[in-house]
Amino acid sequence: MLTAPIIVFASFAYVGLLFAIAYYGDKRADAGRSIIANPYIYALSLAVYCTSWTFYGSVGRAASTGIGFLPIYLGPTLMAALWWYVMLKIIRISKQNRITSIADFIASRYGKSQVLGGLVTIIAVVGIIPYIALQLKAISNTFSIVLQYPQVVMPDKQGAPLFLGDNTFYIAMLLAAFTILFGTRHLDATERHEGLVAAIAFESVVKLLAFIAVGLFVTFAMYDGFDDIFSRAGQVTELSALLTVGGDSGNYTAWASLTFLSMAAIMFLPRQFQVAVVENVDERHLNKALWLFPLYLLAINIFVLPIAFGGLLHFPGGSVDADTFVLTLPISEQQPWLALFAFIGGLSAATGMVIVETIALSTMVCNDLVMPLLLRMKALRLTERRDLSGLLLGIRRGAIVLILVLGYLYFYLAGEAYALVSIGLISFSAVAQFAPAIIGGIYWKGGTRSGAVCGLAAGFLVWAYTLLLPSFAKSGWLPITFLSHGLFGTELLRPQQLFGLYGLDDITHCLFWSMLANIGCYIGVSLIKRPSAAEHGQATVFVDALNHPAAAPGSRFWRGSASVEDLLALLGRFLGPERARESFSAYARSRGAKSVEALAADANLVHYAESLLAGAIGSASARVMVASVVEEEPLGLDEVMNIIDEASQVLAYSRQLEHKSRELEAATNELRGANQRLQDLDRLKDDFISTVTHELRTPLTSIRAFSEILNDNPRLEDGQRAKFLGIIIKESERLTRLINQVLDLAKIESGNAEWNTSDIDLREVIEDAITAVSQLFKEGNIELKVQLPRQAPQIVADRDRLMQVMLNLLSNAAKFCERPDGIVIVTLGRQDGFLRVDVTDNGIGIRPADQALIFDKFRQVGDTLTQKPKGSGLGLAISRQIIDHFGGRLWVTSQPGAGSTFSFTVPVMPGAWAAVALEASAVQGPRAP
Repeated sequence: MLTAPIIVFASFAYVGLLFAIAYYGDKRADAGRSIIANPYIYALSLAVYCTSWTFYGSVGRAASTGIGFLPIYLGPTLMAALWWYVMLKIIRISKQNRITSIADFIASRYGKSQVLGGLVTIIAVVGIIPYIALQLKAISNTFSIVLQYPQVVMPDKQGAPLFLGDNTFYIAMLLAAFTILFGTRHLDATERHEGLVAAIAFESVVKLLAFIAVGLFVTFAMYDGFDDIFSRAGQVTELSALLTVGGDSGNYTAWASLTFLSMAAIMFLPRQFQVAVVENVDERHLNKALWLFPLYLLAINIFVLPIAFGGLLHFPGGSVDADTFVLTLPISEQQPWLALFAFIGGLSAATGMVIVETIALSTMVCNDLVMPLLLRMKALRLTERRDLSGLLLGIRRGAIVLILVLGYLYFYLAGEAYALVSIGLISFSAVAQFAPAIIGGIYWKGGTRSGAVCGLAAGFLVWAYTLLLPSFAKSGWLPITFLSHGLFGTELLRPQQLFGLYGLDDITHCLFWSMLANIGCYIGVSLIKRPSAAEHGQATVFVDALNHPAAAPGSRFWRGSASVEDLLALLGRFLGPERARESFSAYARSRGAKSVEALAADANLVHYAESLLAGAIGSASARVMVASVVEEEPLGLDEVMNIIDEASQVLAYSRQLEHKSRELEAATNELRGANQRLQDLDRLKDDFISTVTHELRTPLTSIRAFSEILNDNPRLEDGQRAKFLGIIIKESERLTRLINQVLDLAKIESGNAEWNTSDIDLREVIEDAITAVSQLFKEGNIELKVQLPRQAPQIVADRDRLMQVMLNLLSNAAKFCERPDGIVIVTLGRQDGFLRVDVTDNGIGIRPADQALIFDKFRQVGDTLTQKPKGSGLGLAISRQIIDHFGGRLWVTSQPGAGSTFSFTVPVMPGAWAAVALEASAVQGPRAP
């Protein structure tokens, strides 16, 4: 039996579990061990798209239109196929510019305009309010229904007294409290909430399992499978029409408009932008999301039609709201735990959406609406305060409460007049207004701030007039004559037949007029009004994002003077003094400076400081604040165009030089041929002959002597014969190895070696090398321990050569470690802009006098043949040459009887650390000598 205490306890326990997951995720992120650096978690977090609209509303829409619910999921599926071209570019731009929200993205594209950022924020908040009301309605109604178990009783639609007399208001305030706990416990300059993403991925699994559980129960417990449900529905006249393509599902204009709206929604809903772009930790995760997210949509929609038809058959006459079939069918069949699971699934879908959406909106309200206004109020003297992080958190928390109160008010005033799906489509139509400004902004350099402002304002006003205001009129809060006779009694201004356009449903009608106004104004005004220098610079940064390096793309368009102390103090006010100094110290190391004070206050530093500040207060406000402490020389449009032209010419010229260089190198190599290789070997022959002649005589003499014994004694015992053959083979292999090593070393030193450099993952090279020598360790009964981070920045090197180095070091470690308790430890870590690899053994160690000799290429020719000192050889000399070629170091630290550690470093390109957080657990070790 379900009772109120059980339901309330289960609800709070579930939300508490989500919070525990989020808390754990944040702790792991703080320790440098991210749990969301996983493509599957990223793909699951995108399923925040599936709200209570999906969980309840899809069944309700299917009960009235049949397959008419599908366009809401076809759109995202189609859009996912374009993600590698569109979403990838948006993610790359956002990472380069530290974008924190969709308002920040649009404002940054059009000259970092505060006006544009504020307008986008207003549109987003007003447009998403109905969507939040949808979630409140779903939670409130289903909570009222499940409280009546085992009876199926629809909630009273008369409405309770406003605010304190209404349970929905308390639900809204509880969601506000949970949202504050989830997303605004502390201020993060990157605006990344790793714990929240982990919780959203978990709730995506829960709501999917809950919906499938109900679907399986209805399909196979209440009925005898899909055939049984559909055949029974086909025998009912009212339901048979839903099995064919007719009615709304046959209205192709409606299908096209809903598909377009859902394609825009999956990209431009604030919560989708938050999880897909802002929270993304690796753009390569898109590879999995391309197919896994559409697969998720398919899985959660398999049982929509069976549940809809099962509900219509079970509750004939419309006595039960179709939006509640997922919950009321288990209740009617006396399945308390399934009903509770279904309620938790719906609660999960609704709370996940509300939490992520309000966090995204509160960031926009703070960064693009409130902070610009406060910074303009000189009486507040915000720039003089030492620490403003508390103020930023307070603004965001207040915005969360305000947004949920507004969502509650919309639910109270207009929510009961619409089904769940209809409320959601109102919000979809609002966020679709962002599409022209964003898509145009990343592919068309001609788009201007004025065009974006006019387009967004026009589209938003048309949306409000044709869709938002009619929702209030249908609820009785505006005169119904507004719908039937139009504004001021003018029939041409009827909001749902604007300018005499008939025959379209409300959503298609709104989409047509709002997109016409939006796109028309955006393109028209952009063509009429010339862009400013700042807009030209930002347009180049955005449109050419995939052609420019990630480091400081905007610094090319800044000129002036600045002070390191002033920039550091400014960052300290918003990020906190400690975090600001840590960020500047990391930047100093990446630039090769000894300290923060040694940094040059150039354009790159100014851009770096502005991008850090943008993570806390948005790009537009960051531009204003940075401008308050630096003296910027404004660039004219002609100067910006010259910079762009020069950059394009340099890029094109560099590519031509690179191509010509490759052609010249190939031709030169062909001309040299075998003659060049002989000349290179000739330069080394004197050293080679003087060093190896004596050592070669011994194995050659052994081979000749044992061969003669075998030849002169054909009746020699099999055991002796096998022994002599083994000696001959061993000496031959040693000679072959020596000659190959000498030739390889000669090529490297002569500059004639082939280097196939590319971007490689050193972690993968280490793993492959370990796999290759695993049998050697197994035969020696040696324990191998590996300490590698989850991710490491890529380096530019020759993969085969680095594999050669690793194989040599691992083989030597195995030879040094011939003891019963032998252990070899391989670690990968970071050290002063380098990746460092250590191969440590607990073997016999190396005497100090021998440590220098093991890397001597001439001394070690003889050592290779005589195997003294044990385990060393010409391979170490080759390995050092390889590492030196890549700008690194190779050395050994050892004590006799205490084991040895062979270490090498390879450099990482500046800025690579920002893309990959190498785990702190990776060994730091003694510094390179």
